[in-house]
Amino acid sequence: MISSFSAPSARRRGAARLAAAALVSGLVAVGVVASAGTAAADGTTQTQSGATATIGGLKTYGAAVIHDDSGDQEVSAGLFEMSVEGGGTLQTYCVDLRNPTQRDAKYHETPWSGTSLAANENAGRISWILQNSYPQVNDLASLAKQAGITGGLTEQDAASGTQVAIWRYSDGADVDAVDPQAEQLADYLQKAARDVPEPEASLTLDAPAVSGHPGELLGPVTVHTDASAVTVAPPLDAATSGVRIVGKDGKAVTSARDGSQLFFDVPADAEAGSAELTVQASTTVPVGRAFTSESRSQTQILAGSSESTVSATASATWAKQGAVPALSAAKNCARSGVDITVANQGDEAFTFGLMGTEHVIRAGTSQTVTIPLQEDQAYDFTITGLQGAENRFTGVLDCVTQSAETSSLTTQTLSDPSPATVGGTTATDTNLAETGSSSATPIIAGTAIGLVVIGGAALLLVGRKENGARG
Repeated sequence: MISSFSAPSARRRGAARLAAAALVSGLVAVGVVASAGTAAADGTTQTQSGATATIGGLKTYGAAVIHDDSGDQEVSAGLFEMSVEGGGTLQTYCVDLRNPTQRDAKYHETPWSGTSLAANENAGRISWILQNSYPQVNDLASLAKQAGITGGLTEQDAASGTQVAIWRYSDGADVDAVDPQAEQLADYLQKAARDVPEPEASLTLDAPAVSGHPGELLGPVTVHTDASAVTVAPPLDAATSGVRIVGKDGKAVTSARDGSQLFFDVPADAEAGSAELTVQASTTVPVGRAFTSESRSQTQILAGSSESTVSATASATWAKQGAVPALSAAKNCARSGVDITVANQGDEAFTFGLMGTEHVIRAGTSQTVTIPLQEDQAYDFTITGLQGAENRFTGVLDCVTQSAETSSLTTQTLSDPSPATVGGTTATDTNLAETGSSSATPIIAGTAIGLVVIGGAALLLVGRKENGARG
């Protein structure tokens, strides 16, 4: 973290982000009309799953010095604390050094593929550091001995040394801990780190959106979790719609476990529509899971978890005839874009256009379309389905820890974009060691509010039904 909730200290990241927002006018606005068939689903699908938490601030930290072209700058380095929605506490380190942290920003558990870790060949070494240092190793005498430290370690030394070692791998930063013991720990961790795989998610559902015909079992939706069991909540209108959540045997289920397959049992006489199920559990979130925000707040990586509430949702759409599309989205940093997955289990093709390209999803198939975007680019596009049902995708592509030169960015406007509230200042005068608000803070906050954009890696698919389709 760059000081305690300060603007980015290194000019490269902050200035590039603000200039990028101005150059792309904040949004790529895309109107999409999809056609084929008669029935439409009025559903809501959210690709987020796992733990959702609000960041509180740095709790255990020391000082570090970043060496770059602008000179030596002192920053705070250590552990953040987050409060989990539904109960629980998380401890995290930063893996996004030159991006600011915003107080009370909301974070979602996110796969590495949706963060800068996707293209970082050292991501596995960061995970090793987390598993082999503070707070996972809370015997500080033992940790000091492993690192060859004779003077002992305080919690502040352990936290700052661990963060410094992480920054060297996450951001390629030339950074040193101020305290000699913390610096010695950072050197040890950096040299000892080995590549380990990405940890599994605390809770996800695969697939997050399914479709089909009334009278069929729609699915499967497979549960993936490290919890011993999860509770399964049926659709809110289940009593009136008659839609049930069942297992492969057709029997209603209220609980499941890792590997369980869930299905939507839709009555044969049901009119075209949609429904959603929710699963929830209490578990410790695996160390090494990434967390991204809704407001461009810097990416975090999990260092410790109490027993915490995790949840995930999946949706189903159905119709008796025509195309029956189910849509979900996920950020794909390896391909610098957003993956939109369309499952069409209807009996007609589903056609839609994005970024000037027409896509045809044949009946009975599923296809993933990657929408390319520029780094730090905000976007807002809608796929309008049948009977005017809309699926809106908003977000900001945030896949690297140091932005490319802003001169290479161009505006992509496919229909009238919403204006960006950016202002005319830059972060060039920001001091890394400054705490609290900074000159860049209102710019970033204003951009987020003005764009009505959910930032970072958060990708929401919001479905709402209107009278008639609109482009």
